[in-house]
Amino acid sequence: MYQFFVEPGQINISDRSVMITGTDVNHIRNVLRMKVGEEIAVSNGQDGKEYRCGIAEFLEDAVRCELRFVKEDGVELPVRVVLFQGLPKADKMELIIQKAVELGVYEIVPVAVKRCVVRLDDKKAQAKTARWQNIAEAAAKQSRRGMIPQVAPLVSLEQALERAKGMDVRLIPYELAEGMDRTRELFGSIRAGQTVAVFIGPEGGFEESEIALAQQHGVEPVTLGRRILRTETAGMTVLAWLGYLLEQ
Repeated sequence: MYQFFVEPGQINISDRSVMITGTDVNHIRNVLRMKVGEEIAVSNGQDGKEYRCGIAEFLEDAVRCELRFVKEDGVELPVRVVLFQGLPKADKMELIIQKAVELGVYEIVPVAVKRCVVRLDDKKAQAKTARWQNIAEAAAKQSRRGMIPQVAPLVSLEQALERAKGMDVRLIPYELAEGMDRTRELFGSIRAGQTVAVFIGPEGGFEESEIALAQQHGVEPVTLGRRILRTETAGMTVLAWLGYLLEQ
């Protein structure tokens, strides 16, 4: 079943109608070639609910749908995870965003750190952010998320640490961190409703000075096991663990 996102005002509970506008109209009509009566899922990106609808009518610039029922049990993680991702090479960031969205991330913040090979000027960074947001939206639709995770503009490590300052749990997987017991303890202490910051380094990881700076800001190094994980694997591992521990 296909899913689409609309603004809250496009869902009218009283007359049980949903209006889809914008680029999704062409996609439904001409790409998917859907017909009147076919069922789709709609989310408003805010309340986590899934509005199950049937296509009622194709208008010139909109698709009018009839609301059939509302699925109340949301699909979002019980915690809000912000992934502070060290900027990787090539198109790895696209893969990271896609899979992190599928696994329930709340927000993704690209971070420029010392071992980042890629350097983006303001113009390139804006273009990349727009593309990454489109990838996040497509992944949210595919995985039937109740909201579209935001991809923030590129920030420095210092800015990222400042953004994470008020979050409940702050973790930084680090290959030199020791003690799986401590990792289990930290993950086991996370509770529904909390905010979790996860810092992932680029290829080559973080420099020791960056780990020290993170610790000064209350971010705790953790190990993800005995094997060295790629930058595109580490964040997914953390999100998968949180899903396993917290979802009912």
